[in-house]
Amino acid sequence: MTLHVIANLPRQGTISGAGRKMLQFEGFTLDFARNSLRAADRDVQLRPKAVEVLHYLVENANRLVTKEELIQAIWPNVIVTDEVLTHCVSEIRQAIGDSQQNIIVTVPRRGYRFTAPVLRVTTSAAVPPQPALPTEPTGTDSGPRSQSPLLDRPSVAVLPFANLSDDAQQDYFSDGISEDIITELSRFSELLVIARNSSFQYKGKAVDIRQVGRELGARYVLEGSVRRGGDRVRITAQLIDAETGAHRWAERYDREVRDVFAVQDEVARAIVATLAAHVNRAEIERAMLKPPAAWEAYDYYLRGAEAFFLHSNSFTKASLHDARRLFKQSLAIDPGYARAAAMLSATHIRAYIEPFDGDYLSPAALDRAIELAEAAVRLDPRLPQARAQRGYVLIWKRQHDVAIAEFERAFALNPNFIDHRFAIALIYVGEPARAIEVLEANMRLDPFASPNYSYGVMGIANYTLKHYEEAVRCLRECTLRLPHLQVSHVWLASAYAQLGKLEEAKKEAAEVLRINPGFTIEGWKRLAVNKDPKDAEHRLDGARQAGLPEA
Repeated sequence: MTLHVIANLPRQGTISGAGRKMLQFEGFTLDFARNSLRAADRDVQLRPKAVEVLHYLVENANRLVTKEELIQAIWPNVIVTDEVLTHCVSEIRQAIGDSQQNIIVTVPRRGYRFTAPVLRVTTSAAVPPQPALPTEPTGTDSGPRSQSPLLDRPSVAVLPFANLSDDAQQDYFSDGISEDIITELSRFSELLVIARNSSFQYKGKAVDIRQVGRELGARYVLEGSVRRGGDRVRITAQLIDAETGAHRWAERYDREVRDVFAVQDEVARAIVATLAAHVNRAEIERAMLKPPAAWEAYDYYLRGAEAFFLHSNSFTKASLHDARRLFKQSLAIDPGYARAAAMLSATHIRAYIEPFDGDYLSPAALDRAIELAEAAVRLDPRLPQARAQRGYVLIWKRQHDVAIAEFERAFALNPNFIDHRFAIALIYVGEPARAIEVLEANMRLDPFASPNYSYGVMGIANYTLKHYEEAVRCLRECTLRLPHLQVSHVWLASAYAQLGKLEEAKKEAAEVLRINPGFTIEGWKRLAVNKDPKDAEHRLDGARQAGLPEA
C-alpha cells in the first residue's frame, strides 16, 4: 500500500522545478512532490499536522529537536500544549512501526531525536499530476450529493438502527446505539465514517443500499435493529458492500441493558476487523469514551441529544429548553458524565447567541457555558466533544488563540471528529478562506449538515471575504430552510446592503425585527468577537446600511 497524505509540508523541503525530492529511512520514502509517505507494501493515513512533525524530525535527523522548537515550527501562531505534540509523535510511531521508540527517541523533559539513517534523493522524473481532492458544491440542491468519488480509505455509513420495540418512544434508544457506533468507529484513523446527520436522513425509509453508498460516498453500509424489552436488549447488525450489495458480515447480540457499552464495543470491533483486515498492525489502539456511572444518566443523555438535534433544525425555545432539562437530569444522576456537561454547555451558548429568552447576550449565560465546558474537559480531557465545546465558548470570550488550540486538540484526539463550529471560530480569528475549506471538507463526511452550517456559516465566510454575491446565495438558502434563525437574516440584510440592493436589505432587516423586536446594532456589536477590529467593523457597517436600529 502507499500512504497519500494531503498536507502543507514545512517550507524547507518544498519542491522546486520538475525534479522530485525525497527522503528515505528504514524502508519508508517521504516524497515531497506527492506529499506521501510510502512503504513497500502498505498505506497508512496520517493527519496533516503529524506529517509536518515527521517531516521536521527527518529534516533534522540525529540532533535533539526540543518540544518548544517543534511547536514553534508546526504551530507558529497557535498556543498548544505538550499533549498535542505527544499525540502527533505517537501517531507517527504507530505509522512507521516504531513501537520500541528506536527511530524517534524521546529525550525526557526536552524533546525528540530522529536516529534512523536518512538518504536524500532527487529524481528528474516528471511528477505525475495528482487528482484534486473532491469538493462538494454549495449550491441550492437540497438532496444528497450523488456520485461522490470514494476515497482511498475504506468508508462506512451507519444507518439508523430500526426500533423493533413495541414502544415507538424508544426510537431515541436505537438512535443512540447507532450514534455511539459512529462515534467509536470514527476513532479509527484508517476509516472514513459518514457523519450522523447524513446517514440519519434515511431513517424509517426503505432504501437501496447501493444507492445509499453512491449518495453518501460510502463503500460499506451498516444497518441493523434494536429490540428492547424490560432490562434486556437484542441488537442485530449486518455489514453490506455498497458497491456490490454483497453481505460481508452479520451478527446478533442479546445482552442485559447494563452491558450495552460492551455490545457497542463488540459491534465496532467487528466492523473494524472486516474493513481494516488488510492493515498490518499488531494491535489497534483506541481511546474509549468514559461510560457514565449509571444507565439512567445515559438514558437521559440520549433523550437530550435527540432533543438538541431537533432544536438544531427548528431553532425553537421549547426544543432548546427540553434538551437542557434532559441534560440536567443526566448530570443530576451522574455528575461525572463529561458528554452531558459538554452538551449542556452547548444549550447555554446557543441561548446566548440567539434571542430565545432572557439569556440572549447575558454575561451570566456565557459564564455558565464556559463553566460547564471547563467541567467537561476536567471530567474527561480526552473527549473531543468536550475540547471542541470549550474552544467554541472561548471564541465568545475573545480568547481566540486558546479557542483554536482546543479545537486542534479535539481533532488530534480523534482524526475523524468533525465540528462545523470550527469554521465559525476560524472566521472570527480572521481566516475565512480556511473556514470555507473546512466546511467543504466537512461536507464530504456530512453532506446533510444543518443549513445553519452548510449555507449559513458558508455565507458569513464569504461576506467576510467581501464575496457578497456568493454570500447572498448561501444566506438566502439558509433563511429559506431555517426562517426563524435570526443571525442568517442579519447577515443576509448586510450582504444585500453591501451590494447596494437596499430594498432587499430592508426587507431582511424587517424580518430580523419581526423575529426579535429588540434587535439593535449595539447588541450585534457584542457578538462581533472578531480578532481583527476591521472585520468587526465590516459586519457592523453592513447592518447599518441595511437600516437596522442602532440602539
